[in-house]
Amino acid sequence: MAGAFPTSVLFCCDHNAVRSPMAEGLMKQMYGQKAYVQSAGVKNDMEVDGFSIAVCKELGIELSRHRSRSFEEMQEWGDDLSQFDLIVALSPASQRTALELTRFYHLDVEYWPILDPTGLGESREAKLAAYRQARDQIRDRMIARFGPPKEEGQTE
Repeated sequence: MAGAFPTSVLFCCDHNAVRSPMAEGLMKQMYGQKAYVQSAGVKNDMEVDGFSIAVCKELGIELSRHRSRSFEEMQEWGDDLSQFDLIVALSPASQRTALELTRFYHLDVEYWPILDPTGLGESREAKLAAYRQARDQIRDRMIARFGPPKEEGQTE
């Protein structure tokens, strides 16, 4: 599954509040400055999810300052989707939107079927377990797609 390492990646999901911020944070932590990385949602109607913040903090990834944004806001703020080499959709709705918005661009849109943990688990621990599962699915797909993460002290 490993392909050429992209210079710019956009992760997207439904609200840019759970899966795509986790993916953005993981990518930045694991691969550093090797690629320009952003995330967006089909809609921006939620702030970053507290459980996402908690399970990423376990790995030393800071998400609490993340501000959710939609594809529409990205374009309003001057982020052109054609600047990305790769768009990774983490939900079916975001895949449809990404394909529609980029149909005239020469870039790849990949779909990674990542668990949506938002409705899972009754207790706090059960919810955290579901979010950890989603986070780990993203990490595993990233390693399969982009190769092993950079080593400490490695400049690339």
